Amino acid sequence: MILKRFEKLPKKMQNNNVKVYYDILKKKKISLISKRIFDIVVSIILLIILLPFFCVLAIIIKIDSKGPVFYTQERVTQYGRKFKIFKFRTMVQNADKIGSLITIGKDPRITRIGTKIRKLRLDEVPQLINILIGDMSFVGTRPEVTKYVEKYTNEMMATLLMPAGVTSKASIEFKNEDEIVNEYLNKGEAVDEIYVKRILPKKMKWNLEYIKEFNFIDDIKLCIKTLIKTINLERIKNVDFK
Repeated sequence: MILKRFEKLPKKMQNNNVKVYYDILKKKKISLISKRIFDIVVSIILLIILLPFFCVLAIIIKIDSKGPVFYTQERVTQYGRKFKIFKFRTMVQNADKIGSLITIGKDPRITRIGTKIRKLRLDEVPQLINILIGDMSFVGTRPEVTKYVEKYTNEMMATLLMPAGVTSKASIEFKNEDEIVNEYLNKGEAVDEIYVKRILPKKMKWNLEYIKEFNFIDDIKLCIKTLIKTINLERIKNVDFK
């Protein structure tokens, strides 16, 4: 993965705030190339290994509720490019048309099996396809929908210098999103307003820090940390598939 020349970036990204982060990443060519090679090799291996699992989970999703196996939604990745993110469907069909784009707590749109899938973050597995084709990386800022990217400050635009990620520092460290949303919902604020004003700025602090400190070895460590937190025995034990 090689950075574009700064003057070739989208106009919204050609600002002094982004330039600071651009200059940092420009000095890390080896880590950027290693990151892309890792994404390609590991995503291919995992897709081959997990193919039987894909088939079984697809059957369970179809039996549990009406609708497609996969859920796709337009998101934004590197340089502001739009792409279709793949997930296993965990909500009722057309859920994004009958509610907010933000899912919190015990959202009634989540299906019975969808609750179990979300607990283990299995809905994210199809993003291996996005990683392989270059839309995403294993580590990076979680991809947002266009309406939220349009709210980015000049500095936040720096997160679009790299591909969107499946996991990130923000994903691991920002644990109380539901609590914040519920707190301000009780005060009469709308979900989208809460996300843009209260949550997005907090997440972006972590995402911008990641870019400043980026190196390939830390990406590997973050992947391992995410895996440990996702597949801890206590969490699996508490999931009832009956």
